[in-house]
Amino acid sequence: MNDTDKRYMALALSLGQRGQGTCWPNPSVGCVIVRDGRIIGRGWTQPGGRPHAETVALAQAGETAKGATAYVSLEPCAHHGKTPPCTDALIAAGVARVVSPVEDSDPRVAGQGFAKLREAGIEVTTGVLAAQAERDHAGFFLRMEQGRPFITLKLANSFDGRIATASGHSQWITGPQARREVHAMRARHDAVMVGAGTARADDPSLTVRNLGVAQQPVRIVVSRHLDIPLMSQLARSAKQVPVWLCHGHAPDAERARAWEGLGAKLIPCALQDHQIDAADMLQQLGQAGLTRVFCEGGSALAASLLAQDLVDELVGFSAGLTIGAEGLPGIGALGLETLDAAPRFELMETRAVGPDVMHRWRRSLR
Repeated sequence: MNDTDKRYMALALSLGQRGQGTCWPNPSVGCVIVRDGRIIGRGWTQPGGRPHAETVALAQAGETAKGATAYVSLEPCAHHGKTPPCTDALIAAGVARVVSPVEDSDPRVAGQGFAKLREAGIEVTTGVLAAQAERDHAGFFLRMEQGRPFITLKLANSFDGRIATASGHSQWITGPQARREVHAMRARHDAVMVGAGTARADDPSLTVRNLGVAQQPVRIVVSRHLDIPLMSQLARSAKQVPVWLCHGHAPDAERARAWEGLGAKLIPCALQDHQIDAADMLQQLGQAGLTRVFCEGGSALAASLLAQDLVDELVGFSAGLTIGAEGLPGIGALGLETLDAAPRFELMETRAVGPDVMHRWRRSLR
């Protein structure tokens, strides 16, 4: 592994990040094609999952791809799906070398792409910036290996960890810069999820606004009884931006028909202790194709995800105000008796966002 490979792979990874939230259930891949020290093609997975990054980059490179090096942020696919295999495209283009950080965990690929390239006489280098690639593709890998999407839990709290006053007043704890950052985070996820209590109290739209985003994330509400107002912003816009409702079995038939009539997708989930079983719910979402879900609370939903060890990343926005013990906590009861049982995360980043502080925590993956 040399510095040149690292530099171009870092670019391929950054290109791949551009497609996050738009190409599920496919992975968001980046590709850079280099010849004689010059970039001749670049691309990333396009909305809807195709064309693939390699196809876009090879189209830019044209005949100059012969003898070039292709930097691809995930093992090129080797199976026939809705598009031909990217390995075949790379071979046909005559590239001399392929650099890729990690193997694709999709059983239809799983090393076969690398093997096919080597059989064609193409030099293959792996392991370059593998740790970063593992994190970028964590949602895709989790869905392939565990059947569930990657979960980011975001909370905007007062300094003392409250999300609202005792009366429920919560707008706004954090400033406009933090809220804009949240919209950017939504855009990088396949779906935004909240609990029914948050949907009732805040009447959110859960869309990405003021960022010029063409494809909105799916909006998910976890509601055992489907007791969400039918005149809410979510209901009024369900035909324009997808709304998925995760509910218990045998919901009120009239409510179910009303939501389906509005365009919502209903997803029945198992119950645990009279609440939606978070683990089963994520399996359902994985089966529906989601790879990355951005959860914005409320406290009960956050607690259920943490209690079942289903949170992969924590993002906190802490504001410089205090609300006091009578305020509503950001996370509901976890029933912990000792600190040894508390979920712990590793600090990845902290920075000022306007007058607030953003801190990002992730657990070890894979």
